[in-house]
Amino acid sequence: MKLVTAIVKPFRLDEVKTALQELGVQGLTVTEASGYGRQRGHTEVYRGAEYRIDLVPKIRIEVVVEDEDLEPVIDAIVRAAQTGKIGDGKVWAVPVETVVRVRTGERGPDAV
Repeated sequence: MKLVTAIVKPFRLDEVKTALQELGVQGLTVTEASGYGRQRGHTEVYRGAEYRIDLVPKIRIEVVVEDEDLEPVIDAIVRAAQTGKIGDGKVWAVPVETVVRVRTGERGPDAV
């Protein structure tokens, strides 16, 4: 199993959720996040004053998938989150050794 983590622009969340549902992904975790990449934030003007926003709002999406579903899930997230502009985000995967469903005690693939 793998834990797929994606950092995407907040307005792309619905598209990513829809893409994952179409693949049959059962559940996911969404967290509000903030940070920056190469763009190092951006500047905005408010009431005539320009100020710098160093930490850009993002959404962190996490989903546990079977190994054979990894590439289709990553591809779906990238397609759904992509705008072609700087700051679209990142997607990565790490191995998961054990998953336990707390309610039933199921372990492994049955718990996903």
